[in-house]
Amino acid sequence: MRIDEIMTRKVVTVEMDDPLSVVKDIFDNSKFHHLLVIEEGKLFGVVSDRDLLKAISPNIGTLTETYKDAATLNKRVHQIMSRKPITLTEEASVRDAVAVFNQHKISCIPIVNKDFRPVGIVSWRDIMRHMCGR
Repeated sequence: MRIDEIMTRKVVTVEMDDPLSVVKDIFDNSKFHHLLVIEEGKLFGVVSDRDLLKAISPNIGTLTETYKDAATLNKRVHQIMSRKPITLTEEASVRDAVAVFNQHKISCIPIVNKDFRPVGIVSWRDIMRHMCGR
């Protein structure tokens, strides 16, 4: 089975110079855990919700939040993203994706076209959903 049959086609992207406040807002209002980082439409990196949590103050949104805490949201995506992400193309198989997950410590695989533009994303959850027939 090809990866394009199980991948999530609706990818949400951010740009390298977007502030982390934009990333936080997206994660706070969605159910996914990875954003693809693009520049001029091409994939340059990935930001996970865990990357964001490590980069911002844990006091954000609490009564103890200070100006310094809030300023952590002004950092830029390029400062925390994973660069040179491991990718697959739409023609790859689900077996190829499993091999990538087993070989690398990653939690998502961006799916790109021949121009390195993102066309989808696949996670372990997508693989497991496929295996269970859902």
